[in-house]
Amino acid sequence: MRKPIAALAVVTAAVLGLAACGSSSGSGEKGAEAGGKTLVIATDLPLQGAAGDASADTNNMIQLYLESIGYKAGDYKIELKKYDNSTATAGSWDAGTCTANAQKHVSETSEIAVMGEFNSGCTKLEVPVLNQDPNGPMLTVSHAATNPGLTKAWDPGEPDLYAPSGKKSFARVITTDDYQGTAAAHFAQEDLKVKKVYILNDNQTYGQGVAKAFQTEAEKIGIQVLGNEAYDDKAPNYTALFQKIKALNPDAVYVSGIYDANGGQLLKDKVSVLGDNTKVKFMAPDGYSGYPAFDAQPQSEGAYVTFAGLATEQLQKQGGVAADLLKKYQEKYGMGPRTSYALYGVAATQVIVAAIEKSDGTRKGVRDAVFEGDGITIPAEQAATGKAIHLDPATGDTTAVDISVMRNHDGKQSFFKAQPVK
Repeated sequence: MRKPIAALAVVTAAVLGLAACGSSSGSGEKGAEAGGKTLVIATDLPLQGAAGDASADTNNMIQLYLESIGYKAGDYKIELKKYDNSTATAGSWDAGTCTANAQKHVSETSEIAVMGEFNSGCTKLEVPVLNQDPNGPMLTVSHAATNPGLTKAWDPGEPDLYAPSGKKSFARVITTDDYQGTAAAHFAQEDLKVKKVYILNDNQTYGQGVAKAFQTEAEKIGIQVLGNEAYDDKAPNYTALFQKIKALNPDAVYVSGIYDANGGQLLKDKVSVLGDNTKVKFMAPDGYSGYPAFDAQPQSEGAYVTFAGLATEQLQKQGGVAADLLKKYQEKYGMGPRTSYALYGVAATQVIVAAIEKSDGTRKGVRDAVFEGDGITIPAEQAATGKAIHLDPATGDTTAVDISVMRNHDGKQSFFKAQPVK
């Protein structure tokens, strides 16, 4: 795990310079009919590597939503600007690019807020920079950064590390990994009848956080945790690792991390050594959700993946804004979004739009609309998540706590059940 204090030192130095260029598409999307001052909402996502499909679909869904409201928030015209925080070399989010993007957000005076990021590790680098913006703090609303420490006490110094100005500026519309890991442990015991589990984590902020929550709850409810080990995401294979695990005779392997972190090879070797997922269960958190490459792998058959929200299939059945957007998406792109995060990206954008409407059009005003007074509430009939979105001004967390279990079957990942949070 990247040490939070070290990360803050890097970004604090960076924000004082504000000289580096971020990575963005360089093009904005806006409505011709809207009037008034133009404000830019930036998205900051990994557009390359295994997460690229999910990020592209999230951007496309946000664009459809902004089209539906005429690219307008109150008296302000809205423009969408898409940033890429990944590199082809890394095949996923990249620390240097995240830091550079944060500097760019602050220096681009027309930008009013950021929708992102997808990865908690990137968020932990960007948010302190935006928080120290002299014209802000600059608001960040995430649809996917689920690490608990961003908003609540978790690792040393958290969450104060991410609000060096003394005022919080990070919010999210998705629940946190302490809930996700806890729910996954109960699903393992109650539904899969797991008695012994081995945990592997990808040694990133997100993966270690979910693994910590899963292990704590698993041990609490009587599941024997045989190990919680960080694996090397650069390793050519994991045969020896799984041979070691096989000797311990686990009922399940819980892989806590992102599929980008060599998850394809890890899964291949798990099945090769331990057998398919009917023999030794394969479980993972939402770092394995929204990846077409994972779904297409034959070895993913029978895998169970949790998602820290409501799955797209659930939202579509509920009707309303989500169903309407999904219909428009299908008509425009000839398919549905490849990730449940796409609608949560819209939900995060809805919060930003509502904050703009409530503000004076400044970065400070937009941030204050979320974190001062009664904050932001999106009524259920208007929300992309099918239920009221309310962000707690004291923390920036959503009051909605939903966990979905997904199951891979026949090359697709589909909704399996809603998992109660205990």
